[in-house]
Amino acid sequence: MLKNFTQSLRIEVTPQALRLLRARRWGSAAPELLAAQPLAPAASGLAHDAVADALPGAMAALLAGQPVAGMAASFVLSDELVRLWQVTPPVQAARLADLEGATALRFHALYGETPAAWHISADWNAGAPFLAAAVPRRLKSAIENAAVQHGLVPTAIVPYFVAAWNRHAGALKNGAWFGVAQAGLLALAACEDGRLRAVRHVAIPQGADHYWLTQAAQREALLLGLPAPALIQLAGEIPAALAKPAGSDKHIATAALGAAA
Repeated sequence: MLKNFTQSLRIEVTPQALRLLRARRWGSAAPELLAAQPLAPAASGLAHDAVADALPGAMAALLAGQPVAGMAASFVLSDELVRLWQVTPPVQAARLADLEGATALRFHALYGETPAAWHISADWNAGAPFLAAAVPRRLKSAIENAAVQHGLVPTAIVPYFVAAWNRHAGALKNGAWFGVAQAGLLALAACEDGRLRAVRHVAIPQGADHYWLTQAAQREALLLGLPAPALIQLAGEIPAALAKPAGSDKHIATAALGAAA
């Protein structure tokens, strides 16, 4: 039975560690970190199957002594563990099956494999390009089984970018792009007329600043045939230099949307 309707849990899953956070259902306060647990010694670079294998033991250690039974929990997966891509719907698409087929074909074209081992979800839209996400089925199953074992009520299993987009999309200014930083990776979302056009993942170098971000955004805008944005609104683990105002009017301005995605 679900308990504590005023709070919920957020469990972040990365190739390196799990993090347990407590979030209030109402208000804008950042989630409170309760515990963290490495998945394995020197676990950097684990494939999603290895993460699925390591997750049950790490989850037990993470939740040891925590009064979590019966609480709602969302699981937020590092973008390294999932796949995100944009899908253009077929001309005159009339059924969900048409959109699902186009999504599977695009997945195969991008990644060179069938989507059988992945659970795919999307903002299905027959009239405009839409974002699709794929979570490894083995990892999804490991999370669901661990949740049941510890008495959690899972409410969502989503990529880090999707969680951030769902939280902040309503706060984006007209013409601004959106960026989500986590674990040295920036998910840069190009937006046009209030719609998400594309998501690109860019490694964040040491000393990343407004010059670097401006170059990265201008490059992506050129590839997409879009004008470069005047503003990029950022969430997540924002580099210190990008949390400050731009030092030149030649650089794209940034604005922080909050400490947590």
